[in-house]
Amino acid sequence: MFTGIITGVGRIADLHALGSSLDHGKRLIIEAPSAYLDDVGLGDSIALNGACMTVTSLDLPARRFSIDISAESLARTTGLGQAGTTVNLEKALRPQDRLGGHIVSGHVDGIGRVTHFGQVGESWELRVMAPPDLGKYLAYKGSITVNGVSLTVNRVADSTQGCEFSINLIPHTIENTALGTLRAGSAVNLEIDTVARYVERMLASGANFHKDPA
Repeated sequence: MFTGIITGVGRIADLHALGSSLDHGKRLIIEAPSAYLDDVGLGDSIALNGACMTVTSLDLPARRFSIDISAESLARTTGLGQAGTTVNLEKALRPQDRLGGHIVSGHVDGIGRVTHFGQVGESWELRVMAPPDLGKYLAYKGSITVNGVSLTVNRVADSTQGCEFSINLIPHTIENTALGTLRAGSAVNLEIDTVARYVERMLASGANFHKDPA
């Protein structure tokens, strides 16, 4: 479980294939910020660009850790298959932590495409086209996770291509996440709000919840 509040920006230092076929995944070596791994142990969960991964090895002097990612996960996410890529990092939520963003599972629901990224005053406007099947979960002032970052939706516009949503990024977010590297055309990992998922399920099946037993 995560909150979408990024705790560090890392870099994919290296990657290795776990087998010779397309059915095999990859082992990623992640370089973390100084002291970031001091409280991390083997088996801990760390979200990379919003995708929950398990720490499989640690090299504290080199500030590096490794994760194994399956071919299925690589196919359903973006930004995790190339060395040199910067990635947003978040350690798993602890019971005593503040819930500063919103409830995030670390399971990517779809890949969006940046349609616009530009500065407006002291902030930046980011517009992303989400896949059509995710549009029903997006709402004005609702929450969305983009590359692991908890953000508030400012505008939604449905079209035949999907649902374009707009968000505002303050300077702090640009400076402390990897979102500042995005450009028009960039692919991003999206996770919808967990609450929206349950609401949609209840609305879709609501009639059955009130039926008397036969």
